[in-house]
Amino acid sequence: PGRVVTLLEDCGACTWGVAYEVRGEQVAASLQYLNVREAVLGGYDTKFVEFHPQEKDAEEPILALVYIATPQNPSYLGPASEEDIAAQIIVSSGCAGHNIEYLLRLADFMRYFCPQAEDKHLFSIEEALISILPCLYYTEESLEET
Repeated sequence: PGRVVTLLEDCGACTWGVAYEVRGEQVAASLQYLNVREAVLGGYDTKFVEFHPQEKDAEEPILALVYIATPQNPSYLGPASEEDIAAQIIVSSGCAGHNIEYLLRLADFMRYFCPQAEDKHLFSIEEALISILPCLYYTEESLEET
């Protein structure tokens, strides 16, 4: 358990990311897996949205499936300050790994693949996490040396 990227319904908002195309026999298996992971276990609502590819040859938006969090979701932690979110991330891990790695990889992904997206919330959480981390690694010996 921990913090994950969570989409909230907001008609005027824009979300940057990657869309994956699934074809043929993989469609049914992928949808079944995602439905269990995101809707049944995760408590998210399933929605279709328009996805606008960055490729210059993409003429029209693509219909994409997303999972939206609702406040009724029992796992939904709700809004919090960037510092509180960073503190939750630092102490959280699950079967997919530690939340610290998840956040840092997400921030790196956004910088590399979506440099035009200015996700101040994400980068503020990353900054708060990085400022907290050194405090966790002090030992009595290192404190005596200072």
